[in-house]
Amino acid sequence: MTESHAMRRNLLRAVLLSMVTASLLAPTVGAQQAAGPPIRPPRFVEPKPASRTTVRLNRGLQATLPFDDDQDFEDAWRGFIATIPDLVIQADNGVTAYNLKAYDFITDRPAPLPVNPSLWRQAQLNLINGLFQVTDRIYQVRSFDVSSMTIVEGDSGIIVIDPLSAVETARTALAFYREHRGNRPVKAVIYTHSHVDHYGGVRGVVSDEDVASGIAVIAPEGFLEHAVSENVLAGTAMTRRTTYFYGTLLPAGERSHVDCGLGKAYPRGAITLVPPTDIIEKSGETRSLDGVDIEFNMVSGTEAPAEMTLYFPALRALNSAEIACPLMHNVLTLRGAQVRDAKLWAGSIQGLIERYGDRTDVLLAQHNWPYWGKDRIIPFLEDQRDLYEFIHDQTLRLTNLGYTGTEAAEMLSLPESLQKHWYTHGYYGTLNHNVKAVYQKYIGWFDGNPANLHALPPEAAAVKAVEYMGGADAAIARACEDFQKGEYRWVAQVMSQVVFADPRNWEARYLEADALEQLGYQAEAGTWRNAYLTGAYELRNGVPILPGTGSSASADTIRAMSMPLYFDYMGVRLNGGKAAGKHTVINWTVTYPAPRPTETYALNLQNSALTYRTGWLNPSADTSVTLARATLDAITLGQTDFAKEIAKGTIVVEGDPAKLAELLSLLDTFVVGFNIVTP
Repeated sequence: MTESHAMRRNLLRAVLLSMVTASLLAPTVGAQQAAGPPIRPPRFVEPKPASRTTVRLNRGLQATLPFDDDQDFEDAWRGFIATIPDLVIQADNGVTAYNLKAYDFITDRPAPLPVNPSLWRQAQLNLINGLFQVTDRIYQVRSFDVSSMTIVEGDSGIIVIDPLSAVETARTALAFYREHRGNRPVKAVIYTHSHVDHYGGVRGVVSDEDVASGIAVIAPEGFLEHAVSENVLAGTAMTRRTTYFYGTLLPAGERSHVDCGLGKAYPRGAITLVPPTDIIEKSGETRSLDGVDIEFNMVSGTEAPAEMTLYFPALRALNSAEIACPLMHNVLTLRGAQVRDAKLWAGSIQGLIERYGDRTDVLLAQHNWPYWGKDRIIPFLEDQRDLYEFIHDQTLRLTNLGYTGTEAAEMLSLPESLQKHWYTHGYYGTLNHNVKAVYQKYIGWFDGNPANLHALPPEAAAVKAVEYMGGADAAIARACEDFQKGEYRWVAQVMSQVVFADPRNWEARYLEADALEQLGYQAEAGTWRNAYLTGAYELRNGVPILPGTGSSASADTIRAMSMPLYFDYMGVRLNGGKAAGKHTVINWTVTYPAPRPTETYALNLQNSALTYRTGWLNPSADTSVTLARATLDAITLGQTDFAKEIAKGTIVVEGDPAKLAELLSLLDTFVVGFNIVTP
């Protein structure tokens, strides 16, 4: 061995230890605060009753809404075949993936006092579960998940549309269908769009071997890119915010979780992804699957960045995916996402009316229940179209009159012609936050007031605000008076300032929690209720730790990531402060099984930014790394690490290995359980 080789080997050994736990994508699971020890609550606090103000408001709604209209219940039960009323689905890891039995408290009685009566009605509808025949050949399994599985019977098997959120729920739903309709083989799978509740359970329906044998997996153009990137680049933050949005950490109960609006509850289970084998690129494309003709219509950029609807000409059936459900949807979800285009959304629904209105006898979606008859379908679609057009146009009208998004959201209400229909109510999205979303899309975060251009961050602003209030005790005393007046929005805002100034002020935390709780009890939107009640729980008791609430970046998602997305995510994780002044170039050669070609990248760290050049190796690189993509995936999934693979020889490092170790040391590790209602 030459001296240079010996020196290089010793250097490699020296850096191996620092790389043992390093990974290109560090785990993003856990429910602990990202920085510092958690603040332990002095005691556990149960949810409280509805206040007199909340009781008065909720009872008032009970008297003003058309509760004698039972048409939705007739539609939700139509075509009923069988149910599992005490449905409980266990996950493969032993936790409960989905528990519909927990919602037995939701009966046909009037709404209990801690629940908005309109939301209670929606919760009753979403509790109706089982197998339903929509029309000839088309069946749905509903309320086995937050979304519905649609099954189309072909000549020799079935086509599964949207295999739910998790393997466990999808597997149970398909087995339930087969129990009543026979053990028909899956001939094709269709993903209507790129949200995880419409593809995550796919391995409960088909396997890799099934797909290799010729089973088609069909999706709209851009599906894989958006399905993967949405769950990676901002996936940790979205996962955490989803616990508020869907209320996944809340128990079922009158004073807790009752519904998600779009469905009963979001499951906890294995999220999977089988890449599409057939891509729909434009509207009007058709496929004949097992004797069933389907016409696809692209609606990307509306409810999802990649989405399509389906029309069955022989069955006169239209599947609107998720752009026309019997409620107001989100222009921007509370969990976080890119702002959707309300104008395009309205236009896409108009397109459905023009293309299919005269030849549609049944309209179904991938959530909630269908509609039958042109005399009901066309007015429903027209109202859904006008709902998003109204939100878009009226927000911009007020914006151009000089109002901010927050001001416009307080000023607007739906016209009576829309508000009178249950299917325009904000059980999932709301008019308030949708108006703010439209404002954000066109104007951005800055409201134009220079005082808000460079405002203090929350913690610093809170300290000053509490000081101006005369101290925490004075602020709490006045807030207690306002709470008794039912001014819960203001109490929550003020107490949030006190909590951010001193998160150990338990009197302020409890008072803010009480205010959020009453706001939750009053909310018509399941999502708002969930957010308010989750915030109240965490203020009182800290961040709960429940199994099965990890990152949305599942193993299949990681394997489906392109190498550019890997490097993009490395850039997101790069700690700019630690990287200041460093300049490193690392060549990456990534190999795949034949016939897929080898990929090469030159990764450049400079100016605290990580960039790369594709299809090129820098001859002046500090370090060169060669490895198989399968090895990289195993490292990312925590099955091995760089040090072990380098020692085994499956990763070859040439040049200065310390540069690779240094780069990995500059990457932050994200933790799902970061603080939201406390600093």
